[in-house]
Amino acid sequence: MSFVSKLFRKKTYSSDEAESSDLTRCLGTFDLVTLGVGSTLGAGAYVLTGSVSRDDSGPAIIISFAIAAACSLLAGLCYAEFGSRVPKAGSAYIYSYVTVGEFWGFVIGWNLILEYIIGVSSVARAWSANLDSLTGGKIGHAMNASMPMHVSGLAPYPDFLSVGIIALITVLLSVGMKLSSVFMTVLTAINVLVLTFGSIAGFTQADTHNWNLNQTEVHDLGGEGIGGFMPFGASKMLEGAASCFYAFVGFDVIACVGEEAKNPSKSIPRAILWTLSICFVAYAVLSCALTLMQPYCLIDSDAPLPAAFKYAGLAWASKPIAVGSMMALSASLLGAAVGMPRIVFSMARDGVIFKFLAQVNESGTPVVATIVSGIFSAMMALIFDLDDLVNMMSIGTLMAYTLVAACVLILRYTRGPDDEEITAEIFDLRPHSDEAGVYERMRRKYGLDLPPTEVSAQRVVYFTVIAVFLMFGLSMLLIFCQSCMSWWGYLIMGILALFIVAACIIVSFHPQTNQHLVFKTPLVPLIPFVSIFVNLYLMLKLPSETWLRFAIWMAVGFLMYFGYGIRNSVQGQMVAGTPNTDYERFENEELPAAHVNIDEKNQIFLIHHSLQHRIIHHISHCSSPLTSP
Repeated sequence: MSFVSKLFRKKTYSSDEAESSDLTRCLGTFDLVTLGVGSTLGAGAYVLTGSVSRDDSGPAIIISFAIAAACSLLAGLCYAEFGSRVPKAGSAYIYSYVTVGEFWGFVIGWNLILEYIIGVSSVARAWSANLDSLTGGKIGHAMNASMPMHVSGLAPYPDFLSVGIIALITVLLSVGMKLSSVFMTVLTAINVLVLTFGSIAGFTQADTHNWNLNQTEVHDLGGEGIGGFMPFGASKMLEGAASCFYAFVGFDVIACVGEEAKNPSKSIPRAILWTLSICFVAYAVLSCALTLMQPYCLIDSDAPLPAAFKYAGLAWASKPIAVGSMMALSASLLGAAVGMPRIVFSMARDGVIFKFLAQVNESGTPVVATIVSGIFSAMMALIFDLDDLVNMMSIGTLMAYTLVAACVLILRYTRGPDDEEITAEIFDLRPHSDEAGVYERMRRKYGLDLPPTEVSAQRVVYFTVIAVFLMFGLSMLLIFCQSCMSWWGYLIMGILALFIVAACIIVSFHPQTNQHLVFKTPLVPLIPFVSIFVNLYLMLKLPSETWLRFAIWMAVGFLMYFGYGIRNSVQGQMVAGTPNTDYERFENEELPAAHVNIDEKNQIFLIHHSLQHRIIHHISHCSSPLTSP
């Protein structure tokens, strides 16, 4: 096998391997929803609502959250389809591995590990800081006085509270996923109850005039903007939507635990859609209550809800809000800690990172991956100041969203096992060449009247790659050249947008697979194209320092892959000639009696039917003079 072939070899499963699992299948749809909501509905409700309302959107934060939810839904729909296709642990890593090959799968998996390490560490430090604030800062002052660390890039003092909470979560996860799910359900229920209480209490103190402040009133209050519902204009509102997008990050943990779901093909898509819907309603209602309770220019960007209740004369309500914030951060920490061991376990099981990390205990838990992940997260939370590293979480998440959307697009136009019978029916029904119209002959020439073929699938890949490069160029112009833009710049943007739309239309003319799935992403290729563009735009908005740190992390990953993974990959070590089936056979299809390559089958089938129709057509023409009087 050549070096390039090793990079792009794809993971395959038999039907038995798809149904079997080294982990315990113990999670229902409700468990997955509570896990997703707990992981997603965290700091966004207690912090992000304040900063976006005050500095970007004002009362129009409701629209910002609506736009962010719609963009997140695009990625969620793609994840939902993949969750019904590939019921295995590993989320975007395993989706990429079976679709675009081992190298890209490793890149995404390595990024997801970074995302979850920083996610666990940062949430643990936020949990510690929140507890410190409830004590009036006494814990921080004592630690800073006794164990200061005067080193640039490190925290002011070692945060042992963060290490303690990570250790507790790691022990809980090592016991088993079912117990962790129950604990997550309790934390999520308390969080939702507190947010419901905060929203209802806020609406009792609502003043609609806070949505109609004029510019004079805003300036008298010491604020900025022109007042009204959208005080900073549409452009700032869209910037607020970009910030709100990260409030929905976390639902992908549902896909990470797909191998522990009882009925993953049905429960994963439902859980993802329910999670995003619940979180959007919670964010929108809470933002509405907050901006009606207090003028947007007076909202506290660090602790918006307690400050708003104090402003409205309900200082007592800040105490249950503080409890809710602790529960929300605990749930977010548990959700992040659940996802990382599953990614590590899946990559170790495939041999692309050290295989000892794939060991499972008696309860069906990846205990080694859980403990190692907890140790690394605790080390980072102990000494590092993670404020500058949090943006690195976004790169891993957005790259995963982008590749999942591209994979859904590619797979939808790739031939599946259900397409063979449909090909036979089309051959029997299609008119002869001399009877077909111009449009029909054109479709037949390029294979657009049949289910997907290898040629049509390759064309879709080419146009998708071209569209991604065009989207990259358009995003660069929108972000970096907007201030110096003249007529030629807008012309180039218009041309790029036109070519992107043209690529989407051309792809839409190609035949899609007829493979039966429990859930399919609607409006393909439109939704994957829009999702890819949104993710690329948000990635390019990140600061350059983040990209530098990302490059360093990827360099370490390449050392791991090219030094160990490419030689120890389980897929690469499989015995030659062993029958394998594509992952498309997950949905209750029976395996063929003989192992024949699908493309070879298609070629044999097409030749057979072509000859058959030519013979019938020739006989009909030859027999007509004999039967005429």
